[in-house]
Order: sequence, then structure tokens, then C-alpha cells
Amino acid sequence: MKEQIYFGTYTKKTSQGIYHAFLDTDTAQVSTPQVAITVENPTYLTITDQTLLTVAKEGPLGGIAAYELADDSYVLTDDALVAGPNPCYVAFDKKRALVYTANYHKGQIDVYRLNNDKTLTLCDSVVQTGYGPRKEQDGSHVHYTDLTPDGRLAVVDLGNDTVSTYDISAEGKLAPVSILKTKAGLGPRHLVFAPDKKTAYLVGELSSTVSVLDYDLTTGAFYLLQTVSTIPDDWTEHNGAAAIRISNDGRFVYVSNRGHNSLAVFEVLDGELKLIQHLTTHGDFPRDFALDPTERFILVANQNTDNATLYTRDQETGLLACCQKDIPLPEGVCVYFK
Repeated sequence: MKEQIYFGTYTKKTSQGIYHAFLDTDTAQVSTPQVAITVENPTYLTITDQTLLTVAKEGPLGGIAAYELADDSYVLTDDALVAGPNPCYVAFDKKRALVYTANYHKGQIDVYRLNNDKTLTLCDSVVQTGYGPRKEQDGSHVHYTDLTPDGRLAVVDLGNDTVSTYDISAEGKLAPVSILKTKAGLGPRHLVFAPDKKTAYLVGELSSTVSVLDYDLTTGAFYLLQTVSTIPDDWTEHNGAAAIRISNDGRFVYVSNRGHNSLAVFEVLDGELKLIQHLTTHGDFPRDFALDPTERFILVANQNTDNATLYTRDQETGLLACCQKDIPLPEGVCVYFK
């Protein structure tokens, strides 16, 4: 079976935009990624039905763009670009046909409607405030905006050490519900939910940690239960935790480490995380990774060394083993299986 993969990238050096490849699950090999869409700095993307939504940049303008996928072609249907830096995260709400973006540099959440003709209409913008004790926390830096299991919006802010919850109206307007203040300097980045819908795992970029949170489906509030390190105790050089993923059965959580250049594998035991494996990503600065639809593989993109690495995954133990490295991928920062 061949699975489609899309890669988001930076275009600061040689990359031309969004790349496309295939994973052959029979041979455990990824094809050489090819340019699919020429666009500036498509650092995060998602796909809904036949529409690809991506972060985009055009000179001094930043925002998002929508492309229709049809017969191996990519047709731009609309973009929403404004003066200033582009967002770093984009998510789609199929039920309400809304798109949510996180703008790290502006500390801003934007909500767009994806219309029937695949054009984009801005519905709401919210600017968060606050700061933290680290030099990277000079102001609000929203890094993640995605849905909770009960249809609220979870917003993770690296700059002010918060995880906020918003209600979303049918018109795409946001209303604040609850705020969890993490430990100062944690630098939260991304969030994933367990299948039970009330447990979430929060990766702390600046602290190289992952935290277990309890989510109250009634009130929309988060509560901290546990925090563990994503790097070995004797690691003293710089590290920034990045992406976090969870297996569909909720038994294993995976985190990438930029600096230590590793994937950390955690097993969920009695509601707590236990580190069971560290392994090299065979490259520098693993920004993102993803489990394939069968969950027999994990694919990681190493931004600084322009390569990707493929692992086989034991679905019973959660453990990984490298099966292909040095897959050529320029400035890879997002991995998405269609």
C-alpha cells in the first residue's frame, strides 16, 4: 500500500515550498519528495477532503492559503495575507467549516470561514498578552490553536506559559472560558488529547518536558497532573522540545527533541508517563514528525540537515527502529499523511 505524505518547509535556502512523497508500507521506504506547490514558508499545513490549507508568506505579507487537490494538480482557491509575519499553525473545524491559526510573533489567534467555493473569510481575531521569565518569553507567542474533544478551542501560548480554552460560536467568534497557568518558563508549544477525551499531553519547548493534563469536559478547564523530562538527566547542551503525537490507542506518546536530536517514547501506565526509549533522528533539529495511518511507521523531518528519517513502530510495545534515513527533504518542518 502506498500512502501520500505532504511536507511543509521553510524556504530560506533551497526549498521551493510544499513537497509530496509516498510511503510504501510493504517495502518500508519513502520515495524522494518532489515539489508539489511553490509557496513561500509553508511551515504548517492540514488537509480536509480535497482542500489543502497551509501557512503562507509573500514578501512582507503573511497568512494562510487554500489549494484544491484534484487529479495531481494544486489550484490556489484563495489566500488571506496581511502585513506582518505568517502564522505557525493551522487547523480545520469540519463541523463549523472554520480555520484556526496561531501567530507566534503577533500572539494572535485568527478564525476564518472556509466557504463553499473554497475562499476564506476572516471571522475573528484575538490577541493574547503576558510574558514569562525566559528571554524567548518577551510577550505572548501563540503556538497552537486546535479543537478540544468537545468542540472548544484550545490555545497554547509559549510566551506567557498558558493553555487557554475558548468557546466558538457558529459565526466563528471566540469567547474565553478558562486559563491554565503552567510553571513559569515551561514554554508550552503543542497539545494532544488521549482517546478518553479528558486526558491531554502538553509539550514544553523551553523546559524540554511533557505534562499530563486533566481536561474537564463540563467546564473546559485544564488541570496539571504530572510533568516529566523529554531528555536524559545528563544532557547539558541546548534543547527545545517540539512536536508531540499520541497513538490511537492512547498507550504511547512521542516527542521530538531539537538539540538532543532524538525522539522520546513514553508509555502511559496508570495515567502517568514512563520514558521507555530515546533514539537518534539521524539529523539535526527534528521539528516535526507523524505516525502514518497504519501506525506501523513514524516519519520525522530534520530541518537543519535537510533530511527525513523513517522508523518502524512496534504497535504492542510502542518502540521504534530506524528503517530508512537520509531521505532528501530541504528545510522540512511539517509532516502530514493524507
